[in-house]
Amino acid sequence: MKLQQNLVALISGLLFGLGLGFSQMIDPQRVLGFLDLAGAWDPTLAFVMGGAVLVTLMTFRFILKRPHPVFAGKFYVPTRQDIDWPLVLGAALFGMGWGIGGYCPGPALTALVLGSLNPVLFVGAMITGSLTYKWLSDRTPPQSAPMPDSRPN
Repeated sequence: MKLQQNLVALISGLLFGLGLGFSQMIDPQRVLGFLDLAGAWDPTLAFVMGGAVLVTLMTFRFILKRPHPVFAGKFYVPTRQDIDWPLVLGAALFGMGWGIGGYCPGPALTALVLGSLNPVLFVGAMITGSLTYKWLSDRTPPQSAPMPDSRPN
């Protein structure tokens, strides 16, 4: 079962990478052109994201009607709905990295096959940032809920 799961993950990753390459999303100039609203705006990324959202909207409800995924015992669907500072800060850092480098994680990993230094630097910085976050979060004690006031009235 684990071999089948890993094989499906590999094939899915390769298909995703081919899609990114075919749609030219591994070209940081294409992404930066999409983010340049005041200049020579390139709408290509909007069409790629729109296509992905359309496929998701059409298939997600059918997939979640299954009792469980094909190669797992249960679905792992996010349940939190609150917006906290780590989420906002992470989204802002992600957006800034995307705007500065022209890559997000998937296209950066896919662009490694091009042999260019830019995706190597981006992936290195991404790994460094992830490890730094893990190191900092492991050092931070978990927030505990405030104790109820147990003093007599």
